[in-house]
Amino acid sequence: MTTRTDVCIVGGGLAGLACARLLTRQGVACTVLEAGDDVGGRVRTDVVDGFLLDRGYQVVLTQLPELHHQLDVGALDLQRYEPGALVRVHGRLHRIDDPRRHPARALATLTAPIGTFADDVRLLALVVDLLRTEPRALLRRPDTTTAEALRARGFSETMIERFWRPLFAGIQLDPDLEVSSRRFEVILAMLAEGAAAHPATGMRAIPGQLAAAIPAGVVRLGARVERIDGTTAHTADGARVEARAIVVATEGPAAAGLLGLPDPGSRSESCVYYGADVAPVAERMVVLDGSRSGPVNNLAVVSNVAPGYAPAGRALVAAVAPGTLAGGDAELEAATRRQLRGWFGAAVDGWDHLRTYRIAHAHPDQRPGFSPRQRVRLGDGVYVCGDHRDTASIQGALFSGRRTAAAVWADLCGRQPDVPAR
Repeated sequence: MTTRTDVCIVGGGLAGLACARLLTRQGVACTVLEAGDDVGGRVRTDVVDGFLLDRGYQVVLTQLPELHHQLDVGALDLQRYEPGALVRVHGRLHRIDDPRRHPARALATLTAPIGTFADDVRLLALVVDLLRTEPRALLRRPDTTTAEALRARGFSETMIERFWRPLFAGIQLDPDLEVSSRRFEVILAMLAEGAAAHPATGMRAIPGQLAAAIPAGVVRLGARVERIDGTTAHTADGARVEARAIVVATEGPAAAGLLGLPDPGSRSESCVYYGADVAPVAERMVVLDGSRSGPVNNLAVVSNVAPGYAPAGRALVAAVAPGTLAGGDAELEAATRRQLRGWFGAAVDGWDHLRTYRIAHAHPDQRPGFSPRQRVRLGDGVYVCGDHRDTASIQGALFSGRRTAAAVWADLCGRQPDVPAR
């Protein structure tokens, strides 16, 4: 079977959907080939026993520019975390608040055994610096590892170990703080200005909204592309799509395999979900392990933030471990439960294990030397997009898809798109 179209897009994740959405709005005939049984790529949500389980613990930052440019943010009904964190040190949870937003809690934050008073002053100075600097300027700063950048700003090793390491092990899946300091600063600036959040109906709402704006019949599910020959895509079931242009919008390792590009590397994550009768903490905050007491680096009671993630009267707990862990799922779940029993007591034994996710490629690995906006034109009608061509984030995926669509449109039609993205 052979299909002919203007543009063939390989991959129905955020980048591929953003690209298809803009091109089809220009009247360009597109075919999206998605290997999975639904769109979204890594941004998917499963329903298990009435709970909404994102495939790996995921949040969206409310300040992402592309979120507001491409989506109806009001329709996402974002449920926000409180700024700050609960940090577990010396067998206790210590609440760390943003003193700019909660000045009445500043004393408790200053006296928590997370860092020194000088660390708190440096943290405030860092946040002020980032908020005063344009994101584009942050991405042009000298690039080092996150750990080197924090030490250069004078943070103590205690503060780095107990706060920065578990925080960005969760955000960047970077327990060794070796990811680009440029990316670290951009993310921290967005957290300081906005909040982390969950869409009320799960992360699936983001690709769902993009897909709803694409004409019916454009997306083909269960269509795994095995190879690309020029601008023709060959699928596993023997079909092929011939196009004037082809856009590879898969995750980084798959794109590298199809196009012969360098593999961008992977940051992995494991997430164990539990259903509990009573939430182990009441706050709408992430819990960080400042003591490295086991596989779990950070924990969130997701239903405290977004009640619709759990059935009435239940709580959804997400326990997250960055990196690749040895052993099977049963072994990981047992180690996770042991660690959390040490945190919250015997009540953990009564929690229902809902599902364990191991995400081998959760983020591309963006170490120092990281440069956003890598080229999307590969020549001869072949293009590539995804968060591995920009920042490793929802922002990067959406923006990469949009700028690739603009490049394709300019090359096919000789001008830039003339309609807004949303």
